[in-house]
Amino acid sequence: MDLATARLLLSNEGRALLDALPPYQEGAALRLGEDLRAAGYDAALVAAVLTQSRLRARARRKLGEFADGMLFTPDGLEQATRLELAARHAHRFRAAGLAHVLDLGCGLGADAMALAGLGMAVTAVEADPAVATLAEHNLRHFPSVRVQHARAEDAWPPGPQGSPGSPGRPLGAWLDPARRTPGLTDAAGRTRRTHSLAGLSPSWDFVQQVAADVPATGAKLSPALAHSAIPAGTEATWTSREGEVLECALWWGPLVRTPGRVACVIRDAPGSPDVLVTEADSDGLGPVAAGLPSAGEFLYEPDRAVLRAGLVGALTAATGGAELSHGVGYVVAPTAVVVPFARRYVVTEAMPLQVKAVRAWLRAQGVGRLTIKKRGLDLDADQLRRQLRLDGRGDELTVVLTRAGVRPAFLAVEPV
Repeated sequence: MDLATARLLLSNEGRALLDALPPYQEGAALRLGEDLRAAGYDAALVAAVLTQSRLRARARRKLGEFADGMLFTPDGLEQATRLELAARHAHRFRAAGLAHVLDLGCGLGADAMALAGLGMAVTAVEADPAVATLAEHNLRHFPSVRVQHARAEDAWPPGPQGSPGSPGRPLGAWLDPARRTPGLTDAAGRTRRTHSLAGLSPSWDFVQQVAADVPATGAKLSPALAHSAIPAGTEATWTSREGEVLECALWWGPLVRTPGRVACVIRDAPGSPDVLVTEADSDGLGPVAAGLPSAGEFLYEPDRAVLRAGLVGALTAATGGAELSHGVGYVVAPTAVVVPFARRYVVTEAMPLQVKAVRAWLRAQGVGRLTIKKRGLDLDADQLRRQLRLDGRGDELTVVLTRAGVRPAFLAVEPV
């Protein structure tokens, strides 16, 4: 989005038209646009408000009812922090006794909103002029927030009002570097993501410089963060919900609760506390199974946050089991144990992954459809389905394709 479009949305006519639109429906958008243009509205305004209506509908999954009063860009919404995570970030800053937080790269303002909602003053810095304009609109109800249009590097070090030595105003810093490659877009027109620290904007060196100047610093990074890149003494927390890893947050100084790698699993049940898995819960890499599991044994699949954090050893410790092969994550154990950060299956059959043998076994069992879970193997699941030549008329079976030791394995499992 360019600055002209942002200003168009914020005009009296733009806001009135956006507020008057019905709830967004993909199938009705084309006709609605034609009707609005026929009614005399400028085509650029119609396109802008319909895009906002679509983005607001998508944003409710991340931001709940707050989305209805906000303005977005497609890339900004993709990177925006979910409300539940922004609240967790803000609580960490408040628990550290901070009164003023520099949000360097504030994007559309989700984290600044959460920080201000807990009573902290926020200087929200954003380099993109259109995004900074939208952030100012999104944060209009929070008088303790000041939005500054500037590159994070140019806003550093902070002025006297926000300097680390300001009396009575302990300072913190939060960075959410852009993780997208300018000029490269995907099929949907969104800027392509980068998972490399070298591709961050502001740079990884700048993030570390801020952390050196302001001990209470946090940064939101890609879940693909390499463990070798974690600075000594920091906390790296991978957070997931519903099996999806949402972020990796890196914390320095007084914001550190548990140094090292941490997996945080948000549970769906209202009021249920987060499940935290730390290096202290892990026995390192843990043992590796001697071979294929036996029918009747239990297979445990760790949450993806646990996998990203490299804490599968916590699952082998909790179950008394062994990982099928280092790196695949699946743990086999002879007994059933309730583990809040893993799913449990019972193994009904295990064999080497050989197409002819597997096909014969599936036909003998009357299986016509497969739900395939795959990890640790470089194979095309759809191509395997074609090779197995299932007719789709029999029973459905869940199977795990992975490695047992160094060999490809086929496991038939049932959830328990």
